[in-house]
Amino acid sequence: MADPNFQLYFEVLRTLEQIRAPYVIIGAFAGTSYGVTRVTLDVDIVVDLKESHIQALAAAFPAPRFYADPDQMRDSIRLGIMFNIIDSSQARKVDLIPVTMKPGYGFALANRIRREISFEASETLPAWFAKPEDVIVGKLMAWQEGRSFKHEVDIRDILTAVHLGDDEALSTAFDPVYIDRWAASLGQEVELFWQELKRLSTPNDG
Repeated sequence: MADPNFQLYFEVLRTLEQIRAPYVIIGAFAGTSYGVTRVTLDVDIVVDLKESHIQALAAAFPAPRFYADPDQMRDSIRLGIMFNIIDSSQARKVDLIPVTMKPGYGFALANRIRREISFEASETLPAWFAKPEDVIVGKLMAWQEGRSFKHEVDIRDILTAVHLGDDEALSTAFDPVYIDRWAASLGQEVELFWQELKRLSTPNDG
């Protein structure tokens, strides 16, 4: 993952670690740690920022090279909308999702787990990831909103990896009943969709 497309993401993650701001990586990028094979350049990061974090984040990415406006951060947190950090020298940006944004990803933040990202030949960055069950729940929420096929593919990839057991600890700890409860709470269509994905992803021993 030494791709320069991800360099700003890594810098933002390093900074969030340094300033001890609560965050969690969700979505397809988190899913790549659990078997998602789809290539994505989007890294979805949920943050729960206090005023001290806002000031520290803005200071870490100063103008004119960077755009990291503390007023935009405050307004976005209040309104529950995304905000971004922009590197004007490379025309790249990182979107950050405040925990106040609907449908709300506080559950992923509360359940986050520690994983490592390899971003250079000999260097890794420990970071906070949504657990695989919460990545799936987020995908079910996203599917409910737009019915995009990519969410189905990502969920099936994670379920396949769990069944294959390449990461024994994660496969052993995986809790489909947790997802069952979430799917039921999201409505009948989501529940039926989830049950069908489970059926299609279960190995056929016959």
